[in-house]
Amino acid sequence: MINIPSTIKISFKSLRVNKMRSALTMLGIVIGVGAVITMLAVGSGASQRIEEQISSMGSNLLMILPGATTAGGVRMGMGTQPTLSMDDTEAIQKECPSVLYVAPIHSGIAQIIYGNQNWSTGVVGTTPSMLYIRDWQLEQGRPFTEEDVRNASKVCLLGQTVIDSLFGSINPVGQIIRIKNIPFTVIGVLEKKGQSPMGQDQDDTIYIPVTTAQKKLFGTAFPGMVRLIMVKAQSKEDLNAAEKQITELLRQRHRIGQKQDDDFTVRNLTQAMQASEQSAKVMTLLLGAIASVSLLVGGIGIMNIMLVSVTERTREIGIRMAVGAKTWDIRLQFIIEALTLSLIGGAFGIIIGISGSKVLSMIAGWPTIVSPLSISLAFSFSGIVGIFFGFYPAYKASLLDPIEALRYE
Repeated sequence: MINIPSTIKISFKSLRVNKMRSALTMLGIVIGVGAVITMLAVGSGASQRIEEQISSMGSNLLMILPGATTAGGVRMGMGTQPTLSMDDTEAIQKECPSVLYVAPIHSGIAQIIYGNQNWSTGVVGTTPSMLYIRDWQLEQGRPFTEEDVRNASKVCLLGQTVIDSLFGSINPVGQIIRIKNIPFTVIGVLEKKGQSPMGQDQDDTIYIPVTTAQKKLFGTAFPGMVRLIMVKAQSKEDLNAAEKQITELLRQRHRIGQKQDDDFTVRNLTQAMQASEQSAKVMTLLLGAIASVSLLVGGIGIMNIMLVSVTERTREIGIRMAVGAKTWDIRLQFIIEALTLSLIGGAFGIIIGISGSKVLSMIAGWPTIVSPLSISLAFSFSGIVGIFFGFYPAYKASLLDPIEALRYE
């Protein structure tokens, strides 16, 4: 029968005899576990930031862009030929059952003035539905209404970046700003959104009624023209149906022949954003896999030291066998030594990994998330590495002939 307590005691005593060697052997595992935890923390942080940015954009989104124009035989990019109108927006809302909300957008860049402060930003002309499409709440004030749209009222909603740039600590609600030298009353403040998945500051914007943008700020190539249309489908499952319904409706309204190309483009923003989210998850796995290589290198270091230890302790092994130690007593002794090295190294590696993640987050400004799962995986993997790479030296030690081992000098 294997004497486990005695075997464990002998293993720990052996490790204490060679403290420096044991510490250097553990260093590979410490670095490996620390690297795995840090890389997974960076990847998880990046994934969470992308998820937050995606949710800030809204859900179940479609974007309808106008067509491309051709000049001198050169086909320009999407949006260069104005083909969308307010009538298209109303038709989509009424005739496409898979669509929940529709909002036209007529936008441009304008100089904003308040007192002696000025700021250049994007001004978006739209309808009240836009706040529902973007899942955008108001921090204070009120949204503009359909009546404001019908009357082309000179009212606006401000993003947080605009407020910080123009007002500082002053409450902007009720204040008058000038957009292209036209006075507008601030009626509400948009909740902070942060960056979009494309890196744009979503808070550096001003919302005004779409008719005000058309008639008083940016003009139109034809009555009711809009630069693009945003659509929110009834659900994620309805996105493809909504896209098909919109395409068929707009082809019919724009009198596009069967063999003619569309003079508009419908983009599924949800699919594009989900692809970004999936890329972040793949990056997390890749970072973890790369960091795991250092753990394997640490495991090879353990095996190397254990093989050296077997050679050095050949006579000791022979004496233990001569006084009755079984084959598995010898194997278990060296496996326990390897496992102890890897687990102690893993414990220190966890401390290094958590500390490294926090330091990296502070220095580089990256979000990092150390999850209990990543700690458990890294620690468990270090134990498996210890057993795996410790088995061969243990197996080799157990095969020694007791008589030959006792003669070994």
